[in-house]
Amino acid sequence: MSVLPRKNPDGSVLSIRPGQLTVRNLVKSFASSQEVVQVIKDVSFAIEPGQFFTLLGPSGCGKSTTLRCIAGLERHERGYIAVSGRVLADSETREFVPASERGFGMVFQSYAIWPHMTVFQNVAFPLHANRRNHRFSRKEIANRVEEVLNVVRLDQLGDRMATKLSGGQQQRLAVARALITRPELLLLDEPLSNLDAGLRDHMRGELRAMQLRTGVTTLYVTHDQAEAFSMSDVIAIMDSGNLVQQGAPREIYSRPSTAFVATFVGRTNLLSIVRPPAPVRAGTVSVETGIGPVLVNVDNNRQVGQGDSVVIRPEDVQISTQAPASGSGNVYPGRVSQPTFLGENVELEIEVRGEILVSRQHSRFKFAQGDEVYVELPVDRCIVVSGAAAGVGSHIRGAAAEPASPDRNAAV
Repeated sequence: MSVLPRKNPDGSVLSIRPGQLTVRNLVKSFASSQEVVQVIKDVSFAIEPGQFFTLLGPSGCGKSTTLRCIAGLERHERGYIAVSGRVLADSETREFVPASERGFGMVFQSYAIWPHMTVFQNVAFPLHANRRNHRFSRKEIANRVEEVLNVVRLDQLGDRMATKLSGGQQQRLAVARALITRPELLLLDEPLSNLDAGLRDHMRGELRAMQLRTGVTTLYVTHDQAEAFSMSDVIAIMDSGNLVQQGAPREIYSRPSTAFVATFVGRTNLLSIVRPPAPVRAGTVSVETGIGPVLVNVDNNRQVGQGDSVVIRPEDVQISTQAPASGSGNVYPGRVSQPTFLGENVELEIEVRGEILVSRQHSRFKFAQGDEVYVELPVDRCIVVSGAAAGVGSHIRGAAAEPASPDRNAAV
């Protein structure tokens, strides 16, 4: 295991802090008898000490394989991985540190709880298994187990058999066992996927609270957007082996860079740009879409072209029954084609010049099928993204299921 050089490859000074993870130009393929499939394609990112960093993407995008390469459970063909100044894998020098010597804490979908052991014995097991590197006394083991059980709020259950724990308690036990060695990096691969919906929502908060109490640098892998948004400091979106966007949760949601990101992280409206834009004023351009010209704000260095799309979230689409004051941009007459009552809000599908836009309004507002309305798309909420979602119409629905409305034609 070598120490990182004092400078980056570009000659800049390299700053290293405990718990800092660096991944550069990672490439990984799997071969079958018919073909070789590249599942990670030149992925690079860094996690700062103490951050909760999430790899988010659909099944098969390469996020779990990326985690397994970092853990040392998979060998990559090309790339560089280092933690806290220690080089763990480097394709150029052929250096590779086995998973057993990396010292990371890991929790996977299956918690792998030892059924014949108590809670205390399960948590203490890594300390007994690591005797080759350090032999702990009974008092040291007891103190460490007590400390970590307090962190995960299982301090009263040390003598209970692991099989007598609830699903949420078993999840916390798995985290405790991962933390017992005081790792520099905690790796979590879909750890909540085996829990029912209600418990999963509760454990999101529990898991984030545990991470904040310990301050351990954490890499979390999930396909669940709610998990990523509610727990993460930084989210990296993966698609087909590529890391397509990285940023804070609010930035990812409100400023997506591609149509894939926009449609993957929540419901959205997507309007294809059918004609190159004409300049209007600084920072604003007019683009031609299926509903007509739309004013959008763009960065100075952003080139908008045919094949790009305009994205606006349903909660940003404003609805009124009277025409807004003259001078308002992006106002279009429309007709409610389908209102759906969702309890805390009403979701409206509105036909505008042959396209369907989705708007989300407070449930105190009532609309019926066929109502004539005016749709306003605030210029500052209209975002230009690269590409379009294949095989879909102008509005894209997220994966969340909708409760059925008793009568879709009734006013809601």
